[in-house]
Amino acid sequence: MQRSADLDLSPRILLGPGPSAVSPRVLRVMTTPPIGYLDPEWLAFMDEEQALLREVWQTENPLTLALSGTGSSGMEAAIANFLEPGDRFIVGVNGFFGNRMCDMAARYGATVTKIEAPWGEPIRKEQIADALKQGPAKMVALVHAETSTGVLQDLTGVADIVHGAGALLMVDCVTSLAGVPVKIDAMGVDVAYSATQKCLGAPTGLAPFTVSPKGVAALEKRKKPTANWYLDLAIIAKYWDKNRAYHHTPSTALHYALREGLRMALEEGLEKRWARHRANAEYLWAELAKMKISLHVAPEHRLPPLTTVKIPDGVDDPGVRKRLREEFAIEIAGGFGPLAGKVWRVGLMGFSSRRENIAALIGALKEIL
Repeated sequence: MQRSADLDLSPRILLGPGPSAVSPRVLRVMTTPPIGYLDPEWLAFMDEEQALLREVWQTENPLTLALSGTGSSGMEAAIANFLEPGDRFIVGVNGFFGNRMCDMAARYGATVTKIEAPWGEPIRKEQIADALKQGPAKMVALVHAETSTGVLQDLTGVADIVHGAGALLMVDCVTSLAGVPVKIDAMGVDVAYSATQKCLGAPTGLAPFTVSPKGVAALEKRKKPTANWYLDLAIIAKYWDKNRAYHHTPSTALHYALREGLRMALEEGLEKRWARHRANAEYLWAELAKMKISLHVAPEHRLPPLTTVKIPDGVDDPGVRKRLREEFAIEIAGGFGPLAGKVWRVGLMGFSSRRENIAALIGALKEIL
């Protein structure tokens, strides 16, 4: 029988759109032995994890937890639980992940209304208001941090517009949570989800999720059970609340990692953490400007954890990324969709958002270009 060799992957400086680097502190706690999913110590751990999540989300929402699954599971949970066949769903589409929301919602029988902006620009509040004037909607969804384009969506005043029309506000915070200001209660967000492998600096596999009391009320008024059993919040919530009803066996290692990532975010201080991501992004932008390399997004709409860099004319996109990976052990990503071959996506998220990583990237690009 042929035997596999020991696992020996090449080291990488992860500066793509995800995953980001994982802190040694997080890696250490992942070696903690597993424990039973109904062990009293595990249940106390879950309560603590919820409290940490609420603090990082900046919310008091009782229904706050971490779904077993990637960020896309958070997106699907938001859509599957809050939309029923025939419900009108208004989606801001200015990148790849807005389109993914539309695809998912259509599969659950929702009536999807797209409000669109070019890949590199935000959705305007006037567009949201106009779409709501055309008829009632169950929910309006926006991508707070569009990873495909590097745009940070301004949410100021959006909840007033959405709630004024009797709809719920859903926000994709996959690349924004713990990297830029995310204040769920202050922003009036009803349903939000994120992912662990971005600015929280943990491995992929869990989706932080939070629902407002208004969202919970809407959930309780469903005519039929959620079509997706695994992501049915009505069932999952009973495991996280005082009922402790079994739903599935969670990965203790991933939850250990999330808890440590949340602790690190709060130890650093959310304001300081947001400022670090902004300062490091501005350092990258300034160094690229010195090289006469332009950015895809206007300064006022840029997303600090993810920068889209215009590929200079005549430069071999795959060739540059290959040399970065093979000669300098640096990973960045290319664009896709309308931005394929036009931009590089550089992620500075969580533990990867470090000045020395930027200096290494800039030095490598100078040598290659």
